[in-house]
Amino acid sequence: MKFTSLLATAAMALGLATGAMAQDKTKVGFVYVGPVGDGGWTYEHNKGRLAVEEHFGDKVETVFVESVPEGPDAERVMTQMALEGADLIFTTSFGYMDPTINVAKKFPKVKFEHATGYKTAPNVSVYSARFYEGRAVQGTIAGRMTKSNVVGYIGSYPIPEVIRGINSAFIHARKVNPDVQFKIVWAYTWFDPAKEADAAKVLIEQGADVILQHTDSTAPQAAAQAAGNVITFGQASDMSEYAPMPRVSSIIDNWAPYYIARTQAVMDGSWATVNTWDGIGAGMVGIGEISDAVPAEVKAEALALKDAIASGSYHPFTGPLKKQDGSDWLAEGETADDGTLAGMNFYVEGIEGDIPN
Repeated sequence: MKFTSLLATAAMALGLATGAMAQDKTKVGFVYVGPVGDGGWTYEHNKGRLAVEEHFGDKVETVFVESVPEGPDAERVMTQMALEGADLIFTTSFGYMDPTINVAKKFPKVKFEHATGYKTAPNVSVYSARFYEGRAVQGTIAGRMTKSNVVGYIGSYPIPEVIRGINSAFIHARKVNPDVQFKIVWAYTWFDPAKEADAAKVLIEQGADVILQHTDSTAPQAAAQAAGNVITFGQASDMSEYAPMPRVSSIIDNWAPYYIARTQAVMDGSWATVNTWDGIGAGMVGIGEISDAVPAEVKAEALALKDAIASGSYHPFTGPLKKQDGSDWLAEGETADDGTLAGMNFYVEGIEGDIPN
């Protein structure tokens, strides 16, 4: 009996020790709007998750749920993560904003990080990248390389983030090619390869020989490749499997340093609500290799623009600029403030068509 009792005591002690070790691990959750294999937005966020695992080793446990629709289902997924012991949850799409705020109220000890939104709380931070900086570089290449003077743009949803990108690309395409026109198709999805391919085909039929996208799959790249003589740019991820043509460069989202830093802040107790909006200079936005399909002088021009943005010596929204209706926006040398950019709901002068409601 005494021997059995000792065994039981030892087993209990081992169980308590194992439980303590498990509790010592920081549990980090990720909620994804697309599949991890989308080749774009979610793929890059998941690379950030894997970087967290590599950096912290057995000090962390990461979990994720992919292809979560924006809406009530997102709230369910976040709630379940919190109930299962997550210390930190990254919610990685604009439409997760209200669900994140709602769930955060119910779990005040859990830290939440919401990508691309603007609502914060004592336990909710927001973070995004200045994608419009990369769009300026893309617009420069697009304006130089189009032969038809028609550039197609696949928009996801008409939110400020996407509108900023369209405006930035257009401004810089027009700077190098005053005859360029933009045609915009709204896909109303972040990730739907069939819809994205259809949008690309429509734009190509309308004469576009350059396609930009703010959607997450590689379907537009494939459609352009099939059409021939159409160039594209990788979105969120390098999409280099389509280089050197049609993909001639890309915007690459680099989330890993931010995810590592915020996880470390939870671990050491220094986490506080922040609003982070970084770009090329900070390394959150990368420009993928410009392929040899781009003439050397165009490549040099694009890289010079990238360097000027990175150093802070140039802002992509620098006046003189007018709004689409012809009203003055920015005077000569004036730059846009972050508040205006964050809530951007207008096209700049020269873009045709209306922004959908």
